[in-house]
Amino acid sequence: MKVVILAGGEGTRLRPYTTVFPKPLVPVGNMPIIEIIVRQLYSSGFKDITITVGYLAELIKAYFKNIEHNFPGLEIKYIHENKPTGTAGSLSFIENINEPLLVMNGDVLTTLDYRDLVRYHKEHKGILTIGTYKKKVKIDLGILELEEGVLTGYIEKPEKFYDVSMGIYVYEPSVLSHIEKGKYLDFPDLVVHLIKNKEKVVSYLCNDHWLDIGRHEDLIKAQKEFEQMKDKFLPGYFSRE
Repeated sequence: MKVVILAGGEGTRLRPYTTVFPKPLVPVGNMPIIEIIVRQLYSSGFKDITITVGYLAELIKAYFKNIEHNFPGLEIKYIHENKPTGTAGSLSFIENINEPLLVMNGDVLTTLDYRDLVRYHKEHKGILTIGTYKKKVKIDLGILELEEGVLTGYIEKPEKFYDVSMGIYVYEPSVLSHIEKGKYLDFPDLVVHLIKNKEKVVSYLCNDHWLDIGRHEDLIKAQKEFEQMKDKFLPGYFSRE
């Protein structure tokens, strides 16, 4: 089964780190986040990986060329975007797809079982399955409940839970027919398009650990969590050191 890791973005929210290397090479512990992802995929039996690259692409290619001897049988290919085509548009360059395609962002730290996600996708027969995480969002303000300008309630710093996309998906090959080659398309716009066209989009609710490394505070949290849970993120790896 083919896997696509989306690693072409500039990571502007993580500057100044990303002024000198691409976000997927930002280290978590002593290992770049994208290497953690590749090691997880490899240990789960996924050995056909395509990485979409753009910003500072040669650094990503050079990094994996330097460590490829650690992954017997792994094949890494690259799709180089000369201009950004979005989190869905880059998939238009993937060719010869006749089975489900596992796709993920190159900056997610998770203990998700990728094989179980694929199994779930096949069982539920959707055109697209979205890895989903129930995220707690805290509002650090007092929330007023009003009716015609009169207070009917007051909630101090409420916490709410939302089902959010993990940035990990399984595509049926037919989804690619909805993506125009070379045109910019972000994933949310693709999902809305599929829903409007009455296609079946499925959610896979993940009870595992997940963190998107998009902001400075996320990176700090990821550093701490990886150190505490590294044997869960990469079972057996550190015992061999």
